[in-house]
Amino acid sequence: MSKRIAILGSTGSIGTQALEVVDAHPDEFQVEVITANNNVELLIEQALKYDPNTVVIGNKDKYQQLCNGLDNTDVKVYAGSDAIAQVVQISTIDIVLTAMVGFAGLIPTINAIEAGKHIALANKETLVVAGDIITRLAHENKVSILPVDSEHSAIFQCLAGEFHNPIEKLYLTASGGPFRGKKLDFLRKVTRCQALNHPNWTMGDKITIDSASMMNKGLEAIEARWLFNVKPKDIDVVVHPQSIVHSLVQFEDGSIKAQLGLPDMRIPIQYAMTFPKRSKADFPRFNFMDYPELTFEKADVKVFRNLDLAYQAMGKGGNMPCILNAANEIAVDGFLKQKIGFVEMSDVIERTMMKASIINQPSLDDYIQTNNEARQIASEIIQNK
Repeated sequence: MSKRIAILGSTGSIGTQALEVVDAHPDEFQVEVITANNNVELLIEQALKYDPNTVVIGNKDKYQQLCNGLDNTDVKVYAGSDAIAQVVQISTIDIVLTAMVGFAGLIPTINAIEAGKHIALANKETLVVAGDIITRLAHENKVSILPVDSEHSAIFQCLAGEFHNPIEKLYLTASGGPFRGKKLDFLRKVTRCQALNHPNWTMGDKITIDSASMMNKGLEAIEARWLFNVKPKDIDVVVHPQSIVHSLVQFEDGSIKAQLGLPDMRIPIQYAMTFPKRSKADFPRFNFMDYPELTFEKADVKVFRNLDLAYQAMGKGGNMPCILNAANEIAVDGFLKQKIGFVEMSDVIERTMMKASIINQPSLDDYIQTNNEARQIASEIIQNK
């Protein structure tokens, strides 16, 4: 039988590539639910093509436009964040691909887990913000969390057949982004256009800026801590400009496994969607002769301070990673709107981490309040610059 899938964020980079996987394997998947935040035109186009059970637009102002576009179909149409959080519980869904951006993905993911749906996780902020709650709920509800990020998918693949063997070290690889090797003086003058020009990957604006600032790798380190139950000290970041080795696992005997491939997000997306089997794919193949040298460098945390701030947050635990994430979302938005400079993003995040209330053992309500408080603090810092 085909897997019935809900794609939260179907109009974004991950969502559209997930639908390419569906196109390549029409007998393996049935699209049950698709959602978007603002891109109603593309959402209508997708709904007409894939004929899902339900479609949700996050922006309520675009609800009528969505209704009009699907007027001659049997598709159920809803709007608002509450609707997105509720549709994941539909009984006909087998797996939920969470490709929403930021904190907004947390509640839908929790609801999906509590409804017994397996999760293909592309929303790293969910584990960054509330990894303790998410992993506990997944265990209680016997739900699999299948990583979609290329780095975590690589680790997951390296651990196949090794789950009984303790991990000694995880190595997350980072491309270094467009500013690898640059110094602070250069970064202070970086423009929005420069930061959005990633050398290897095509992604949405927010994750592209996170990659350029190396916050993305810091968030991935926190995510890995929860996905693979390791200590912060056992997670390292290495810069690998070619983006061929997607991550590595070192075991207690010193052996290291690595997963390699061209930088193509459809590969980890398909692996999560088809797990535990591998389905045939016609994606371009990696050729060693095209990459005679694979190089690795130490990450410069003095220049790319966001990576260091993420490790500080992971080490402090409690609600600090939630504070970090909220401040980063506001800082990235401020940079994209040209309210602050590239380097100032780190200043906003650090000052928010110093000012926000600390909770050592937060509940879900605490995380929600922390997110609101940290976003307010970060916004005020930007306004007062």
